[in-house]
Order: sequence, then structure tokens, then C-alpha cells
Amino acid sequence: MSIRLVVIDDHPLVRAGVRAELEQAGAGLEVVGEAADVEGAIRACHELRPDVALLDVHLPGGQGGGGAEVATQCADVEGLRFLALSVSDAPEDVVSVIRAGARGYVTKSISSDDLVEAIHRVGAGDAAFSPRLAGFVLDAFGTSEVAAQDDELDLLSAREQEVMRLIARGYTYKEVASELFISIKTVETHVSAVLRKLQLSNRNELTRWAAQRHII
Repeated sequence: MSIRLVVIDDHPLVRAGVRAELEQAGAGLEVVGEAADVEGAIRACHELRPDVALLDVHLPGGQGGGGAEVATQCADVEGLRFLALSVSDAPEDVVSVIRAGARGYVTKSISSDDLVEAIHRVGAGDAAFSPRLAGFVLDAFGTSEVAAQDDELDLLSAREQEVMRLIARGYTYKEVASELFISIKTVETHVSAVLRKLQLSNRNELTRWAAQRHII
């Protein structure tokens, strides 16, 4: 699978190094742009519409929210998934960017091969974490949220859950219809029901809801 990437980091040498490593690795990865601050990252994601953005947590600019602010402001870019790539392994950094919608978090000590694998996993809609960081996420989204997740999922029929997961992964209505062998109109009906039952306003909120509960 070919993946278009944007590399977001405020250090030029880091951006150049990551680009060089990924281009050397090949593996269907194409770096289509770079950004050095919050405003530039938001602009690049909206203009270039990459599949995956490699996102540093600590970025200058914006309202001071760093990488989490970028992820939040780009929730409307259909199909875009964020993989945090940071020198920080602080729990608060990991949790903040995951809450904002990132699908994974790895540290800059990661090997090139493992980074390529993480990018492909996130690009495919899966999660990717450096081993010790996964514990922070489990602690932050622990048993109380798991219980709430079960209760909320019980509101949805089996078919609505199938549609919800595909929509949250970035599928278009047409792609969902093809995947589940139903009409586009039926997909629209299910999505409306899902949003109403979960008290959400749009598919971007649905994606964040599902990502925070690790059910896509």
C-alpha cells in the first residue's frame, strides 16, 4: 500500500533525517511535505491531504497546544491519520496527543524498520505504540472508559457497529456500501442512527470517539 506522508517537526535536521530514512527504506512511502510549527502543520495537512502525518508533540506556534492542537484542528481532513514521533516519553504528552486523535505514538529512538512498520500500521487504521508507552494509554483509557464503551456500544445494532467502525476508519459511504453489500442510502440511515444514539454531530467526532475507545 502506498502511503503519502507529511513530516511535522520544528528541527530541520530531524525532518531531513526522517525524510532520508523513509525514502531510503522505500516500502511504498512518499514524503509529500514538511512543516515546522502548528500553523504550518495545519496548513500542510489541509492542502496536501496526506494519508499519515508524523507529528512531533512539542511544536511552536498556534495556541500553545503543540502536536495535540494540530491533530484536533485537522480532524476534518478525511482519511488523515496521525502518528506521534517525539523525543518525549512523558505520560502527559502521550495521553494528550492520543486524546486529540493520534493513532499511535513512538519515540525518536525507534529503528527505521520499526518506524516504517508503525507508519504502515497507522496508515491501515491500526494503532502503533512503542512498548512502554502503550501502558500509559491503557492507564489513561482504563476500566471506567472500557465499561462506558460497552454500554455505549450496546446502544448500536450489530450492523450499526460495522458501519460505525468503517466510517471511523475513513471509509466513504460508497466504500462502506461496497464492503457490506448494502446501498449507500442504507449506509446514510445507519450513520444517522449511530450519531443520534451516541449523541455526536458528525463523522469527525465519531472518529475521535472510536479512536479514544480503541475500537477501530
